[in-house]
Amino acid sequence: MTIAIGDKLPDVKLVKSTEAEREPVQTAEYFKGKKVALFSVPGAFTPTCSAKHLPGFVANAEALKAAGIDEIVCTAVNDPFVMGVWGKANGSPEVTMLADGNGDFVKALGLTMDGSGFGLGQRGQRFALVINDGVVDKVFVEAPGEFKVSAAEYVLENL
Repeated sequence: MTIAIGDKLPDVKLVKSTEAEREPVQTAEYFKGKKVALFSVPGAFTPTCSAKHLPGFVANAEALKAAGIDEIVCTAVNDPFVMGVWGKANGSPEVTMLADGNGDFVKALGLTMDGSGFGLGQRGQRFALVINDGVVDKVFVEAPGEFKVSAAEYVLENL
């Protein structure tokens, strides 16, 4: 079942990543008491993710925060080392990187995709969520191959 508006975020372990540090976090605790714009990409350093998705959230960070977002989070089925370096390479200190190395988070959300045809294995779909105190307020899931509804600009327009 895919996550829906009004659902409580599933409680799984992710790893908060910077280039230098890694810190395990439980989603139930991490998302408690704040409003978060979370977006997920199929993979760090992949074309659309690096050229459009992450840069869009970096460029719109101030506007999202002015609209009531406390934190912007990016997640992907990548290891925490890759997520940390990708964040630094894209100049994104205002975007928190949470690695979903085993894909447990996207599985619990019902948002996995099979990227085996591209040599990627099991990954997360491209999507964005607005989470308020651990509860899903908005769900934006892309159709395969699309990049529209999970873009920072679209999320901002729909807050």
